[in-house]
Amino acid sequence: MDEVTGWLFDVYSHPERGVVLWVIADSGERLRLRMELPVTIYLAGDFKLLRAAWIFLTGKAELARTKRRDLFLGERDVMQVTLTENNDLIHGLQSQFPSLDYYDADVPITLRFIAHTGVCLLGRCRFMLEREQVQFIQALDSPWQLSPEQIPLRAMELSPNSDPAFRTPTRLKVKTGRGEYFINMEPERPFLISLQADLRHFDPDLILTDHGDGWLMPKLADIEINRDPDRATQTRKANSYFAYGQTIHRGAQSHLFGRWHIDRKNAMMFNEYGLEGVMEQSRVTGIGVQEMARKSPGAGITAMQMLTAMKTGVMIPLHKQQAEGSKTLAGLIRADKGGLIYQPTLGVHRDVAQIDFASMYPSIMVYHNVSPETLGKNDPKQGLIPQTLSPLLKKRLKLKELLSDLDERDCQVKVLKQRAAALKWLLVVCFGYLGYKNARFGKIESHEAVTAISRELMLQAKEAAEELGFEVLHMYVDSLFVQKEGLKEKQDFEPLLHAITEQTKIPIMMEGVYRWICFPPCKRDARISVPNRYFGVLNNGEVKYRGIEARRRDVPFWVKKIQLEVLNCLAKAKSLDEVVDYLPEVTEMVSQAKRDLRNGHVPLKELVVAQSLSRTVEGYTSPSPAARAAMQLQATGREVAPGQFMRFVFVRGQERVRVWELGVDEKIIDVKRYCAILDRAVSGLVNVFEKTEAGLGI
Repeated sequence: MDEVTGWLFDVYSHPERGVVLWVIADSGERLRLRMELPVTIYLAGDFKLLRAAWIFLTGKAELARTKRRDLFLGERDVMQVTLTENNDLIHGLQSQFPSLDYYDADVPITLRFIAHTGVCLLGRCRFMLEREQVQFIQALDSPWQLSPEQIPLRAMELSPNSDPAFRTPTRLKVKTGRGEYFINMEPERPFLISLQADLRHFDPDLILTDHGDGWLMPKLADIEINRDPDRATQTRKANSYFAYGQTIHRGAQSHLFGRWHIDRKNAMMFNEYGLEGVMEQSRVTGIGVQEMARKSPGAGITAMQMLTAMKTGVMIPLHKQQAEGSKTLAGLIRADKGGLIYQPTLGVHRDVAQIDFASMYPSIMVYHNVSPETLGKNDPKQGLIPQTLSPLLKKRLKLKELLSDLDERDCQVKVLKQRAAALKWLLVVCFGYLGYKNARFGKIESHEAVTAISRELMLQAKEAAEELGFEVLHMYVDSLFVQKEGLKEKQDFEPLLHAITEQTKIPIMMEGVYRWICFPPCKRDARISVPNRYFGVLNNGEVKYRGIEARRRDVPFWVKKIQLEVLNCLAKAKSLDEVVDYLPEVTEMVSQAKRDLRNGHVPLKELVVAQSLSRTVEGYTSPSPAARAAMQLQATGREVAPGQFMRFVFVRGQERVRVWELGVDEKIIDVKRYCAILDRAVSGLVNVFEKTEAGLGI
């Protein structure tokens, strides 16, 4: 037998039996290997139905009777079905016997492979081969390593010279590690021949595209874009769906075999944590890189729970089986309160520390062993959810510690931040999936238990702060804003951090100390503050803000830019008392911005507004600006769908908005409306200081 060591690059089903593995060997070779992999499902239910299913499957699969554990029901007598080849037998079985309970029936092949072998995607492995057949595989590293050895990828970037949704591209920019160049897209045949030659010569592991899913990949159907010659490009249609209170549009997808394809314009959170973050999520979740780039972090948490279940002998139900328990109205009101929110003290405050619980909800699940099967039981055994989250939580905290010790100019910082952000998003959604109606291992009572514990911990933290003489100005789910006369530096608050950690047993960290921080009034009622809106300046001069226009996607870049310039101008004050001295400078700054707009000196692209469609165009009784923009696109023959973002500019006249991609004449820009948006954004920052200067005293 031959021995090979290298990185496990990709795994997918073989058309006939087992799986195909792609390995980047230490020698630099890209190897296509095969491996046998048993696919086993379990059936439970009425004995007569099971008997009929046994007869139906005889000769088509290996059958056995056994006992397996259901997370909620405990040990069950089940029929074990091991498929002898890759086919659609499972779907035929489900349609024939829909009343049976099915387990492990829709587990992705990569997760089966990982659970069976103990290796991880993108990890280093040792393979023992007979020709191309894997006889033995050994993991040489773990997905929980803090600094895994980087996989040596060859990447090719392809991007058109215009957005194909609005203008037919004429050239394609090709970028590799050897440089960049352009290929003319017409005539089509020479273009395809040239690109095919480049693919063969460079042989990329990763093709990064702009608009590749819905536009470029269909154009390349006649050339060999896959590295695996036996597979065609896998395509998926576009769709819109409703989740977390908003309509989301997912564009068409094109997946490759033997190499990856990621469309940066169609990836779920690529702008948030980039390729390094996607690969980090792929390592810990077991979902392939192409899939993970296009899926939400919630899909990653589900995959991790499946892996934990398979490794611990728990069957994975095809559908959620546990309904919410019945409650009285009074019981529901007591139980379903969510996180603790303390109304902030209105106005501007000096020398305020912000302290945050580190990954509060996941930490509660792990420390308090909150899992659907442990709820209401004094069971010392760690539940499935804590088992899943514990290594993830530890890894993110270690990455954060590593980052805190590095200089911002260190070349590792960017990559580590992307990896930490990717893990953070997995931890953020794990709480929601604990109560998600379709989660296999979710239970709303567990979700409510976590928020109940969090409220108690926040109250304990508040009491600890007040016992040490601090005033608590604001609390928001997992953050506290505290103040004490004479304390201005981070080290002054260390005793408080220690006291809260001792009391709650949950890690807490210092976010920073503000020279000043403002909790502005509500726009509808100036007598009350808004819990999720604040802005301030840390001692190091860094500005921090939440809930203001600069954080919103539907505000023009020009407005956000001026608002941040105003905030940075106020941040030049060395103390709160000096802030009012900069208000005249702010007034002149805003006046100059308006003059620039009126004189046509503001680039039109900075005035673009992006808003998503919440429904079909026909569903609007009073069209929103986004709906008006969608109507303009439809009038040109283009298709629009709920969840898509419309980009437009406010204009004068009956149109009111003009789709950006259809061209905008600067002479019809609605200057008055943009000035009003700017005034609203800036007044939210400076009005509180003007009032303070007049009467409250600072």
